[in-house]
Amino acid sequence: MTRTRPSRLITLFAALLMPLSASADSLIAKPPQIAASGYILMDAASGQVLVAHNADEQLPPASLTKMMTAYVADHELERGNINLKDQVLVSVKAWRTGGSRMFIREGTSVSVEDLLKGIIIASGNDASVALAEHIAGSEDSFADLMNRHADRLGMTTTRFRNATGWPADGHFSSARDMATLALAIINDFPEHYALYAEKSFTYNNITQQNRNLLLWRDSSVDGLKTGHTEEAGYCLVASAKQGNQRLISVVMGTASEQARAVETQKLLTWGFRFFETYRAYRAGDVLSQVPVWMGKDNQLDIGPLTDLVMTIPRDSQKDLKAEMKVHPEIRAPIRKGDTLGNVVITLNDEVLLDRPLVALNDVERAGFFKRLWHSIQLFFRGLF
Repeated sequence: MTRTRPSRLITLFAALLMPLSASADSLIAKPPQIAASGYILMDAASGQVLVAHNADEQLPPASLTKMMTAYVADHELERGNINLKDQVLVSVKAWRTGGSRMFIREGTSVSVEDLLKGIIIASGNDASVALAEHIAGSEDSFADLMNRHADRLGMTTTRFRNATGWPADGHFSSARDMATLALAIINDFPEHYALYAEKSFTYNNITQQNRNLLLWRDSSVDGLKTGHTEEAGYCLVASAKQGNQRLISVVMGTASEQARAVETQKLLTWGFRFFETYRAYRAGDVLSQVPVWMGKDNQLDIGPLTDLVMTIPRDSQKDLKAEMKVHPEIRAPIRKGDTLGNVVITLNDEVLLDRPLVALNDVERAGFFKRLWHSIQLFFRGLF
């Protein structure tokens, strides 16, 4: 454990955050008007929301629900509880499920891999029910599993009642929660994410097109999912990547298939045009060396516990400022990962990041005589 006194402020000047460019101050257009019941635009790397409207309003998610169905399946695949080659026996309930379908038949067996494609690409309700029953025994039990994952991910305005998004009392989500889920799909199971960019899927000699029109219109778009019911309107969760920047957009309750694509394109275009993702430092980078009392070593490396990533207006790196608040009296023993202060990054006096600074290595206690000498020094230091 470390003994500390109130922090002193150490200011880091230009050496901490070297600007990538020295261009003129950025001018940012106001966000576009979006014709949707709720929407959000988020930077995937920083998690920063660039614009939102009714983002926490509980709305029917329609087939956006299937993102969680697929996420739960990916989780079970990673744990080894199911396998892509597993053969799933199609039940009567799955076969009779209405709405969009993959066209599986009762009594036949379909691989988990094909069911996932049927869910993600063809938005098959029948495939969703079949996979839910294979994983949890029944769709009701699977819905409980979906809600447990939603709680774990911090989806606070979401409750699922089925695996398909079929209208049901108490089945709702929000634009923010859908963006959270999209981010989890991208980050937690990157090896499976490519499936969301597939434009078509053929099963039983029937080819169906992915309903995400932006996959044809914008080469930077590589997912994720559409949804539509009369109650929900037309919904779209989309993700696009340009260079090192990935944006996630969600629109819920638009007027048509064309409208959800157009409104999403507005958000993505605005976000990429006026903002950039900036990584100041990576986890474990040495930001400073600080003195250590009572230790075998006299100095200690400190740095961020996680990557320092933020979303900033384009060409504004030169205006970033960083300060470290480091505990003034750090005493051994110290363990790697102990919090010893924090780093604050601001842009035009607005705080963008406030993150812990941690010890990057261990420091053991010194021997008796060194500790005695340091105690004397600290005593007189305290007097003055």
